[in-house]
Amino acid sequence: MDATVVDVEAVVGGGLPRTVIVGLPDAALHEAGDRCRAALTQAGFTWPDQRVTINLSPASLPKAGTHFDIAIAAAVLTAATLLPAGRLQGTVFLGELGLNARVRSVRGVLPAVLAAANAGFTRAVVPAAHVHEASLVEGIEVVGVNTLHDVATWLRGGEVPLPAPEPAETVEEHQWDLVDVAGQLEARWAIEVAAAGRHHVFLTGPPGVGKTLLAERLPGILPELSPSEALEVAAIRSVSGLALGTQLSRRAPFSAPHHSASVAAMVGGGARIAQPGAISLAHRGILFLDEAPEFSPRALDALRTPLESGRVELARSLASTSYPARFQLVLAANPCPCGHAGQAGVHCECTPMAVRRYGARLSGPILDRVDIIAPLRPMTKSYLRAAGSTGEPSAAVAARVAEARERQRVRLEPVGCRTNAEVPGSVLRTSLPRPEGVDLLEATMTRGLLSLRGLDKVLRLAWTIADLNGADRPRLDHVRAAIALRRGEDQAGVVS
Repeated sequence: MDATVVDVEAVVGGGLPRTVIVGLPDAALHEAGDRCRAALTQAGFTWPDQRVTINLSPASLPKAGTHFDIAIAAAVLTAATLLPAGRLQGTVFLGELGLNARVRSVRGVLPAVLAAANAGFTRAVVPAAHVHEASLVEGIEVVGVNTLHDVATWLRGGEVPLPAPEPAETVEEHQWDLVDVAGQLEARWAIEVAAAGRHHVFLTGPPGVGKTLLAERLPGILPELSPSEALEVAAIRSVSGLALGTQLSRRAPFSAPHHSASVAAMVGGGARIAQPGAISLAHRGILFLDEAPEFSPRALDALRTPLESGRVELARSLASTSYPARFQLVLAANPCPCGHAGQAGVHCECTPMAVRRYGARLSGPILDRVDIIAPLRPMTKSYLRAAGSTGEPSAAVAARVAEARERQRVRLEPVGCRTNAEVPGSVLRTSLPRPEGVDLLEATMTRGLLSLRGLDKVLRLAWTIADLNGADRPRLDHVRAAIALRRGEDQAGVVS
């Protein structure tokens, strides 16, 4: 994510014919000499019949990957005076060379071009497949090349034709809409509160009641990403090797790893330099863990630090890597392994011990970081008939969420926060207006139903409910609704 510009230097002469690459290269970079030699031969050039020393500076920084190939080939060709060096000034080169002199795609083009622009470079030579991705960075000229011939043509002062534009998409992806969810009015309202304040949610209930449907529709009611946030999300996808569209997507990402995912798949991993995991792919968006108790306890506990800090630190043999991971967590779980515990009219085949062990797979520290517990129940025929005409589309809910987010932005800008979920407890209790119903909160704590952390979460939820209702501060009914959301209780009678 935080790329470093590497100077590729080449010297020809001073010894027997040999190619040496120095500057802490990895195995793939050690082999770059052979790839570049074959590519130059296929392009009609001759590899120097002398000692070729290639230095990657800064020499103390470990180098990994194949994206240095074009830069190495350009440095050797200009050092051997086979090509002019005039256009090298202020230019970065990214791309892998095949033995047939074709330029191949590499990972991480977007963050690399971003770093080059910030370092004052004015041009970037990239594989033609990455032109649209690199063009997302403003203030830098992008040159797309398909072969080493294109690189040589450009270095000689010629123009390389731009790649043909990708065909326009005629079929849009299906946009999941809340209107598809039948009934579950309380759970829909809980999802709306979660979206408005960026709160973490735990959806519980038997199979088929709509937990996954609600989670998949949560991104559709979130506000659009700002340009800087969208660029950050695109950079993570680029590092992960995922395809980017021709335009910067402003939609919040949605990551839903399978419950068999390992710790490395969840938080990121790799043998020498760690790659982003599912939590980083969910940055600025939603991380949905369906069948949450089926996940490995180690994978779930690995979320605890990123949930608090918004970043994940990964230490490997070559370097320590930091990736952003400020996501909104959505958990979904059945009440027991068979899914029918506590369901009227259906026999549960699980023993009490099995039900207890199943619930205990979600550790206390993880559940303590969840703001909202939303139980979903099977819908009766009469309730479905009554609720069938009351479901709102995502657009209507998204408008209320956007308005609530704007109220939060104005109120919290002086304290350096953007959403209620980010407000520190000390600010909640001292810097914001005192909500109504504080006596109710104190009584709930006295009865042992809320911890101090739980009190702060209830206050954050109460502020979000007040923002959705256009109130200047939480009222008593907002506090009651917040307590019900926090404890997973029936919200009938307290939902505005």
